[in-house]
Amino acid sequence: MNCIIVDDEPLAREGMVDLVKTQGELLLKGTFNNAIKANEFLKNNSIDLIFLDIEMPGVNGLEFAKNIPEKTLVIFTTAYKEYAIESYAVDAVDYLLKPILYENFERAVNKALSFNKLLLNVDSEIENITKDFLFIKAERRYYKILFNKILFIEGLKDYVVLYTENDKIITAMNLKTIHTKLPKTSFIRVSKSYIVNEVAIESFDNHTIYIKDYEIPIGKLYQENFHKQYLNKEL
Repeated sequence: MNCIIVDDEPLAREGMVDLVKTQGELLLKGTFNNAIKANEFLKNNSIDLIFLDIEMPGVNGLEFAKNIPEKTLVIFTTAYKEYAIESYAVDAVDYLLKPILYENFERAVNKALSFNKLLLNVDSEIENITKDFLFIKAERRYYKILFNKILFIEGLKDYVVLYTENDKIITAMNLKTIHTKLPKTSFIRVSKSYIVNEVAIESFDNHTIYIKDYEIPIGKLYQENFHKQYLNKEL
């Protein structure tokens, strides 16, 4: 997977280069100290993944991320945790706080590799949604997916990824559209990037929902509605 690093701090760029070298599936195509130079490079080069700092002179990372190619993924690398919620608005794969620990970096890269593989093989569309299940058409076949088998749904640019017990299914539809078609009695929008199935929730706190081995962040704007809707129903 081709990648670039965009960070205005020389030492941070060097550290990221060393981390990228530990991952055999990553091919580093360049490093840049500002978003403008990186954007010029993207005009003539196909890049799968950008490791992107946020606070930079001129165009910051959040603004830059809004204008990158549709299938280019972003992992933010920053010293400031307060941008985490905003990062979901631009469909970032992950958000790494400096100093970046190797295990966190490896987890983020594995997630990006998984998404990249899905995006390269998007050949499905939601054909119909009924009261209890939806039909997805892929490779000239129709697949029936029961709502109670869906753990949660993640938005990724103009696609959604449906997570089930044993599979991930990507299809061309944005999160807002699929949410309007799902039964409101079971599915709750908990951030700009996630919809969860209530029956799949194992535990939660003020900021995170835990489903299997997944941790789903609760957006600040969605916290009150989630706690009110879910807790009232359970109680």
